[in-house]
Amino acid sequence: MDPPQGSPQSSPDAQGSRQRPMDASQGLRQPLMDTPQGSRQPRQQQYQPRRPDPPSGGDGLFNAVVTIFLFVLVVVFLVSSSTTGSSLSVLHQVPEGHVGVYWRGGALLEATTDPGFHWKLPLITQFEPIQVTIQTDQQVRDIPCGTKGGVMISFDKIEVVNRLRKSFVYQTLHEYGVFYDKTWIYDKIHHEINQFCSAHSLQQVYIDMFDQIDEKVKDSIQADCTRYAPGIEIISVRVTKPNIPVSIKRNFELMEEERTKALIAIEKQKVAEKEAETQKMIALSEAEKNAQVSQIQMEQKLMEKNSAKRQEEIENEMYIAREKSQADANFYRVMKEAEANRLKLTPEFLELKFIEAIANNSKIFFGEKVPNMVMDQRLLGNYLDGISKKGRGDV
Repeated sequence: MDPPQGSPQSSPDAQGSRQRPMDASQGLRQPLMDTPQGSRQPRQQQYQPRRPDPPSGGDGLFNAVVTIFLFVLVVVFLVSSSTTGSSLSVLHQVPEGHVGVYWRGGALLEATTDPGFHWKLPLITQFEPIQVTIQTDQQVRDIPCGTKGGVMISFDKIEVVNRLRKSFVYQTLHEYGVFYDKTWIYDKIHHEINQFCSAHSLQQVYIDMFDQIDEKVKDSIQADCTRYAPGIEIISVRVTKPNIPVSIKRNFELMEEERTKALIAIEKQKVAEKEAETQKMIALSEAEKNAQVSQIQMEQKLMEKNSAKRQEEIENEMYIAREKSQADANFYRVMKEAEANRLKLTPEFLELKFIEAIANNSKIFFGEKVPNMVMDQRLLGNYLDGISKKGRGDV
């Protein structure tokens, strides 16, 4: 049946609006029903501002995001660091200090991976992280052994610090498997400890050579590893004190007490000897010091005497030089005076002096002999001339 002419469905706009998809809310607000011709215009003005609905491609983008999110969740939940945890893992992690080792169909692959995240085929490739840094293996406990004398003892704990070289990972795992350390470390420790105990007495194992056990065990294990598993490096071995029977332990304690007493006595004797030696050294040092002081004082006095002697010698030399100089001066003066006197001893001068001397006398003697002695000036003049000639000849 054709719709009425005044119905909104008869117009193209109304038909276009019915062809567009409409949500439930729009359907409630704008029901399709016949309305009078006069009310059709406001309905058309109400539909005109509405924008078209988004295309159907938005649903595909949403589905892609959900798919990626679910895929990430699956990958995260399937991540495994070991084949023992899950063989279904696609993404796996290799910890720091390890390398990733892979088996495909039970065959060990030569390729290894470094620390980080890596991919593998689930159900086909198995993965195992192998440590290549220094590690302390699980402690080996309760190792029994018998000494050379037949005494049974046991070691509570032995630790082995070792390392697997990265370049030998494939060779070592190919020959000895993932638990290579059990073959070449754990089991070897029992053997080496028993070998050492059987070759030494209890005294040697417990006291005398106890500090050598770790080095000997280390060297022995390393020698076998170098020969058969060169990738294994034994760094150190730590051995605890062995447990021995209580009675023997008590005897050792008593012996140790006696040894301690003997050592104390020896140390006391050494201390006394050291003190006596110290006193002797102090006395010798004191005597040497006194001798050195006496020698220094004697040398000081000798130096003072030598200095005084030298001073006297200098003074004597100065006095001799001074006296000699004075004597030379006096000699020169006397010589000059004598020379001057010789020049003055002329007959005229002597006659003058004779006359002056006679004139000063208060007494005058007269007689026959007096003129011959006193007044004969010719004899006096001859005598004075002889003296003058003799003096000039000496000069």
